[in-house]
Amino acid sequence: MGKGRIKVGDEVAITATVRRRVTEDRVSVSIPSYGFPHSIVDRTSKVKKGQPIELIGDVTHIDGEWVTVNLGVPVTVNADTLRLVTSYKPPTRKMPLLDKAT
Repeated sequence: MGKGRIKVGDEVAITATVRRRVTEDRVSVSIPSYGFPHSIVDRTSKVKKGQPIELIGDVTHIDGEWVTVNLGVPVTVNADTLRLVTSYKPPTRKMPLLDKAT
């Protein structure tokens, strides 16, 4: 993804790799360009080590090529590792701010 295509408020996906199962409902994953361990709650599926898993979150901050995504906790990754899911569209106002002059 290019830097100009992702903006604050967009919903993005990160493809992470499963490292191991920590507990029966938690999985440790490796996120590309994120140098720290990260674990997610995964009660429904039985993922295996090395299997890719998609994490979806909202963009909260952009600093050059680095993008902070909220995955429950803020995770800062390279913009090239993200895939745009839905673009943010601000709400539209139905009524004007000021009443019409009479």
